Amino acid sequence: MAQYGPTLNPPKTLIPKLPNPNPSFYSISTFRTPKPKSKNFSTISMSVTAGQNQQQHQKPPSLDVLINSARKEEVLGAIKNSSSHCLSETNLHLTVPGLQSKTRGKVRDVYDSGDYLVMVTTDRQSAFDRILASIPFKGQVLNETSLWWFDKTQHITSNAVVSAPDENVTIAKKCSVFPVEFVVRGFVTGSTDTSLWTVYNNGVRNYCGNALPDGLAKSQKLPANILTPTTKAADHDVPVTPDEIVERGLMTQAEYDEVSRKALSLFEYGQHVALEHGLILVDTKYEFGKGQDGSILLIDEVHTPDSSRYWIAHTYEERFKNGLEPENVDKEFLRLWFKDHCNPYEDEVLPDAPEELVHELSWRYIFLYETITKSEFKLPSTEEPIHDRISRNVARALSSLT
Repeated sequence: MAQYGPTLNPPKTLIPKLPNPNPSFYSISTFRTPKPKSKNFSTISMSVTAGQNQQQHQKPPSLDVLINSARKEEVLGAIKNSSSHCLSETNLHLTVPGLQSKTRGKVRDVYDSGDYLVMVTTDRQSAFDRILASIPFKGQVLNETSLWWFDKTQHITSNAVVSAPDENVTIAKKCSVFPVEFVVRGFVTGSTDTSLWTVYNNGVRNYCGNALPDGLAKSQKLPANILTPTTKAADHDVPVTPDEIVERGLMTQAEYDEVSRKALSLFEYGQHVALEHGLILVDTKYEFGKGQDGSILLIDEVHTPDSSRYWIAHTYEERFKNGLEPENVDKEFLRLWFKDHCNPYEDEVLPDAPEELVHELSWRYIFLYETITKSEFKLPSTEEPIHDRISRNVARALSSLT
């Protein structure tokens, strides 16, 4: 298996088959789209009122809270102090006995321990199939968000999680990974070349086997959630139809049918939970594999701000009617900054992300974690270097599994 060194823009994660520089400008979402005629479009009621979906004393999440709050000020100091100590690279194969190899993905470093995979979620930030920056606490947020969702979705599908010995680490069962990412979408949106809005706006009306009606506006809710799978190419994702997946031998028809059902059910459940917490789960991606016993397992990450797009729920409908971008709680503003300042698909060297945007994105990850889980994000201790802490915790966990 190829090994990837600490290059700036590594290829996409390969899981071993063993088994304007002002953040408030972008966060206020002042980008405007043509105002739709309401009678031609289905809308979605996303009102979240106190005493209905949340407790009486709580207010629904809002962009005002996201931009300016006591909690943000509390966390921002820790974010700034940790900017120079991000977990941008790990080398556990040099510090933990029994780890046989390392595969460096865009965000995760994956280690083969023989019986299990040790997955370390770093602070690396990716978009456009590139590494853009390192975001303080991002790895911990992603890992703990995924673990929360893995636990909440066991009634829909089994997963590969064995244990989580560290804030940034998940130990998982080895799987034969399906070479397909299952992207589920509930809205027409996005800014990348492969986003649903981009291809739709370019005239595509049949996408990944889904027939799309004419007359949809950006950020509009689709008549029904759709599945738009992609193949996991080395440097970018390639849209594919269900028939092509089976014809190419990427999955059997039975495997595709089971996984697609699970993906759509996971997304529907995720939308329900998100809305209860004042958010809209707009789109996401899932990955699946087959365990050694032949069972299909959910792997990788679930409903994180890296794999998913979230909007503020209670302002969505009014903003859509007025032709405004939804208030978002994801990395879209960072994507937009890079698109405004370079060609992130073709430029060999990218500009450094502004410090203000890095800090803003770190806060957004934490805000989203706390909003979804209704728990306070635990800032890690800085007394012990993070790589030493991870090495110690992983070594202890692996010794208990043998």
